[in-house]
Amino acid sequence: MLNDHATLQLQIEESLQQHLPTNSQIAQPMLNAMTYAVMGGGKRLRPMLVCAGSEAFGGDYNSALPAGCAFEFIHAYSLIHDDLPSMDDDELRHGRPSTHVAFGEATAILAGDSLHSLAFQSISEAANISPASKLNIISLLSKAAGWPGMSGGQCLDIEAEGKLLSLTELEMLHAAKTGALIKSALEVGALCAEADTSSTAYKAIGEFGAKIGLAFQVVDDILDVTQTNEVLGKPAGSDEGLNKNTFPRLLGLDESKKKAENLLQEALALLEQSDLKTPLLEMLAYRAVHRTF
Repeated sequence: MLNDHATLQLQIEESLQQHLPTNSQIAQPMLNAMTYAVMGGGKRLRPMLVCAGSEAFGGDYNSALPAGCAFEFIHAYSLIHDDLPSMDDDELRHGRPSTHVAFGEATAILAGDSLHSLAFQSISEAANISPASKLNIISLLSKAAGWPGMSGGQCLDIEAEGKLLSLTELEMLHAAKTGALIKSALEVGALCAEADTSSTAYKAIGEFGAKIGLAFQVVDDILDVTQTNEVLGKPAGSDEGLNKNTFPRLLGLDESKKKAENLLQEALALLEQSDLKTPLLEMLAYRAVHRTF
């Protein structure tokens, strides 16, 4: 059973590098931008959750690495597009110039498009995932990344700028924009281990992911108003500058911190109740919520 976070992160970094294309006769600048965006930093939370989800259901986390890379490619593409001048207009990511600043806006858009495609290629070509599970994983990830999930949540976020959402509306926004990928990462990990999707354990891992995903976003909102550019590696206070709806804006800072902690404890209780608790899952839950950057 894996409980060494550093070892897992190193394996994920190596797997990402192996999956990224390096040479093209027609699109080398785009490939360079793809590598820049993916390998330039990040917590690798989503691929770690895929591996942890697989392990919790008795699978070999190594077999889940290609699916984990797929989630990181989707995440990286979303950050490239989020940073664009037409979106959040951020020029800093992971302490470096954003991809569109480093490579130009057109190349950055194409790099994001290709990372989106590469995610599904990584799953379809995975050696140790059954064809039936691949189909289920592709369906699950496409929904989590697309109009019902991340992209739809981003659309709602843009439409809500300058408006005041209710707590229910804000939670719905982030269940799609941020939570869908985190929730589905755990479900995909379970699918890599051939989990029964009708089981109570499979339902529980999804509920656990939903709570961790929401807590992760609450903490993101807190950090945006409490940390500096240097600590975050991206522009601090950008949400306020864009007049976005955030949990501190709606609830206040102290209540937002309480909400994140309550969600964490509820998520950990779910693991206990469903006999899914592993050192890796527990550690990742704490790392998602108890962080300063």
